[in-house]
Amino acid sequence: MSGSGKKLRLGDMAEALGLSTSTVSLALRDSPLIAEATKARVKAHAEEAGYIYNRSAASLRTAKSDLIGVAVHDIMNPYFAEVFSGLEEELVASGKTVLICNHRDLVGRQRQFVDSLLQHRVDGLIICAAVGTKAEEINRIHRQGVPVTLVCRDVPGAQVPCVRGDDYSGAYDVTSHLIRQGHRHIAMIGGRQASSAGRDRYLGWRTAMEDAGLNLDEQMVVPELMSRSEGQQVVPELLAFEPRPTAVMCFNDLLAMSIMTAVRRLGVEPGVGLAICGYDDTEGAANRTPALTTVSNGAVQIGEQAALQMLRALKGQQVPPAITLISPQVRLRESTPPPKR
Repeated sequence: MSGSGKKLRLGDMAEALGLSTSTVSLALRDSPLIAEATKARVKAHAEEAGYIYNRSAASLRTAKSDLIGVAVHDIMNPYFAEVFSGLEEELVASGKTVLICNHRDLVGRQRQFVDSLLQHRVDGLIICAAVGTKAEEINRIHRQGVPVTLVCRDVPGAQVPCVRGDDYSGAYDVTSHLIRQGHRHIAMIGGRQASSAGRDRYLGWRTAMEDAGLNLDEQMVVPELMSRSEGQQVVPELLAFEPRPTAVMCFNDLLAMSIMTAVRRLGVEPGVGLAICGYDDTEGAANRTPALTTVSNGAVQIGEQAALQMLRALKGQQVPPAITLISPQVRLRESTPPPKR
């Protein structure tokens, strides 16, 4: 506010600085067209005068906000940090600002976040959909003219592009490795069965077991677990199960690493005493003792591809509502030796 109590306008600042109104506006938006010294002078004057740049008003004039909303279910999971890194790298390079939300797999929280972003005129949304998300919710946003790209999880019936890992083949391949090592009792731990990732990783494990002629009724399956604390809590049940598993296929690295720690505390050495594999190949997996066998799910590549699809849509290019699968790579390390004889 100015000293007279009137709202300070761009024109007032321009007059005080001896600049044009357009130059002041561009300086406040960090336009590369304006010299750094001029931008610094404008911003210093704006701060001293108490002026706050009205981005919402500017977006009404330009019909663009340069804001992209990103919603995931667990920002504490290092995997999503890697996905976000890929997204951010591409989007920021194109002049976009990224806003991220942790919806915790709660549809209501996700809906609240999306509604708020739409009110603030975001240019697009990149969503790892909460379990229970309906296709119509995604399609409604798309029909409003706001591009949507799904990552990591698909939503059947959603008429928008999706980029995710090939969870079925990754789980099939790493389970087949355990079977080739001689394991016949391989537990499957974790994964939301109502999500595409949870469903496909379970199906990959199951199909590999069936193809090897192993008895599924003898295998321990504990779905729905996702976090470190849940991995620790399942260990007593895991070690008491009959017939006791000699190997564990975990839905993600968080579960695998927490199980490694918890079984060691109970006197079972990870690897030689219980083969353990994870999924996602997050930072630190290779530096565990023993180094964790896992599946590289192309997190950064998923983020980059999703961002590029979003940018194409924002340019008005046609982006088909197809699922792009990123090929996984099994990382064989020390944690999955053959069972003890």
